[in-house]
Amino acid sequence: MSQKPVIVIAGAGPAGLVAANMLCRDGFDVTVFEADASATSRDQGGMLDLHVPDGQLALKKAGLFDTYMAIARHDDQELRDIDWATGETLLEDIPAPGTGDSPEIDRLVLRELLLEPLPVGTVIWGARVVGVGKTASGRRVVHLHDGRTHECDLVIGSDGAGSAVRAALTDVRPVYTGVTFVELWFSDVERRHADIAALVGHGTLMSVGNGPGSGTALFAQRNGNDVIRSYAAFRTHADDTDRPEKTLADITQQALRARFPGWSPRLLSLIEDAERIAAIRPIVGLPPGTRWLATPGLTLVGDAAHVMPPMGVGVNLAMLDAAELAEAIAGTSDWQAAVHAQETVMLDRSGPIGEQCADAFSEWFGPSERSARPSLLPHTIHEQRR
Repeated sequence: MSQKPVIVIAGAGPAGLVAANMLCRDGFDVTVFEADASATSRDQGGMLDLHVPDGQLALKKAGLFDTYMAIARHDDQELRDIDWATGETLLEDIPAPGTGDSPEIDRLVLRELLLEPLPVGTVIWGARVVGVGKTASGRRVVHLHDGRTHECDLVIGSDGAGSAVRAALTDVRPVYTGVTFVELWFSDVERRHADIAALVGHGTLMSVGNGPGSGTALFAQRNGNDVIRSYAAFRTHADDTDRPEKTLADITQQALRARFPGWSPRLLSLIEDAERIAAIRPIVGLPPGTRWLATPGLTLVGDAAHVMPPMGVGVNLAMLDAAELAEAIAGTSDWQAAVHAQETVMLDRSGPIGEQCADAFSEWFGPSERSARPSLLPHTIHEQRR
């Protein structure tokens, strides 16, 4: 067990790349297989709010914290909570210049930060992992979509909610929550969309419906490059099925707006004035507390292990999972035992957080009328567990 394992990481998201950086630094043979054709071939999504006790800690462990702090957007940490019906501001949190401990970073910028230190050839692009097998001698065989295979000693599944690596560990699959987010874009906002820029400010806007608007919410985020992304979130109809990314693929902004009856015109501009619909994103989650039997040569991190509704903690947990796993592997000669011990730590941590996220998400999008606005804002869940 003293020989260093040959490692494959499925997925070049934030978690997979954190693990790759730390393991490469410690002299391991690491290959990352990523389905994307290149680092920039697919939109990576909006901004990320990396938290001190997990996402930022992971970057410190990887030796990349100073780089992150140098390029993160420290001025985009504002938060606004807007009443869905009146358009009035219920809460406004604008940190003083030079304060705030969670500067924002766009997903693509974070990917570029994490890719830069890796040796050339570590990430194999256009290589989607579709399954994991085993040789007669007990080594792992990674199967790619194009028929190629790759032998290794350890496979780290960092391949997201639809993880192919997870399928080798458990039959449990993510379940559709019944809520879908439709993402819309505004570009060159200070010049072309001054009203939207003023409404959102420099940070995040949120508004959760009540009464006739129950089961709906609108969010918006200031991104880099003078871009704002808004998200129209709603509980879908039975006719939308559990595959709304297919049945709603051709939804128009007018039809989308019709799903928000009674909403303030001020907020509906986040739908009506957008330049285009960019993506349909069904929200799925694994049952909180999902576990699997410890299996030699296989493990999971991040959404592959504990995907949960988007309440501002997922990527932070994923990055910490990966950093602690890499530390555990490098810190002992018995790497198999270290992997299994770290799985327990990860799942003990993520289980209660997943339950809290699921409860808060249900509070937002539950069918019954609420007497007051939801008690949790997306960025506060991590504060409650510090």
